[in-house]
Amino acid sequence: MRIAVTGRKGQLCSALQHLASSQSGIEIVAVGRPDLDLADEPSVRRVLKTVHPDLVVNAAAYTAVDKAEDDREAAQAANALGAGYVAAASAEFGVPILQLSTDYVFDGEMSRPYREEDPTNPLGVYGATKLEGERAVVINPLHAILRTSWVHSPFGPNFVLTMLRLALTRPEIGVISDQIGSPTGALDLADAILRIARKLEGNPRDDRLLGIFHVSSQGWTSWADFASFVFEVSGAEGGPVATVKPISTAEYPTRARRPRDSRLDCGRLRHSYGIELPDWRTGAAETVRRILAGDHLLRT
Repeated sequence: MRIAVTGRKGQLCSALQHLASSQSGIEIVAVGRPDLDLADEPSVRRVLKTVHPDLVVNAAAYTAVDKAEDDREAAQAANALGAGYVAAASAEFGVPILQLSTDYVFDGEMSRPYREEDPTNPLGVYGATKLEGERAVVINPLHAILRTSWVHSPFGPNFVLTMLRLALTRPEIGVISDQIGSPTGALDLADAILRIARKLEGNPRDDRLLGIFHVSSQGWTSWADFASFVFEVSGAEGGPVATVKPISTAEYPTRARRPRDSRLDCGRLRHSYGIELPDWRTGAAETVRRILAGDHLLRT
């Protein structure tokens, strides 16, 4: 099975390549700039036609949440228009698309884990453009939209790496304690995607396998408690540690508003695909250990 993955420099593409390297029958073809530019429809169509995939994973996105507030045009080009171009091309070639989306399509006011059918209400440009992307990909009837949250990995910039780097020079770090969600390891997410892809390959028109799915780790935590767990694991491994000072969102204003409670209910994924990601601590511990094992990541 040949899977084309956009966003070849991203965490998820790296995780998919890592997992696929040890699995038979899966070939990951990473595509991106300069050959494929999400803002350039002809390049999207040309590259996907050349790759001739059995399935497309659109993991490319504009993810700078605060910067997006002042750069809506670029965020919309990647997250909305680009998603539509990838979906249209994959539809033309008759293959399914897996579109990666985000918990930021919600406003965080539900006070329970969000289900797929709950009303969306993004608080910022990033979430709004990702929601536009969700709506754009339905041009391909063979689509599965995968909303995930708080992704981390040993492959690129993310919250876990940031905390470990800060701990090299700071004994105490202030971290927001009044926003909660589910940290999701890119390796766990990639494993779920490969399992989804295999099932879709044999049943591409099964309505139970299409539509919107929430895909995040089990359990939830706050950013502050997430950081504390990172340092707990790091300390046990002989890595950098720091004291976490819980702070409120009001004490750390950002350009973009974030959802207060972005927990995702993943029951539909479990029911339709039989997939359930591990507890968030399992993935977080794995990310910490892998980052520490590749010590150069902390020093660059």
